[in-house]
Amino acid sequence: MKLTIITPDKLAYEGDVTAVTVPGSAGSFQILKNHAPIVSTLEDGPVIIKAGNNEEVLNIKSGVIEVKNNVIIVLAEGIIQE
Repeated sequence: MKLTIITPDKLAYEGDVTAVTVPGSAGSFQILKNHAPIVSTLEDGPVIIKAGNNEEVLNIKSGVIEVKNNVIIVLAEGIIQE
């Protein structure tokens, strides 16, 4: 799957992934290969990106996610720096 995370300031992430967990407004949910098309709002929280055996976490400010044909686009208000 292709994942792109975009903020108004920059391209925060782009690459191939095996799973993504996002902080949905009604609770967190995971996207796996061949997920049904979806558009959902996101809350502040962690986006957990899995690419093979690697795992990366980006904490986002609220946003929107679109999933269609194994392409995941996250439009976030920003990245929360720790």
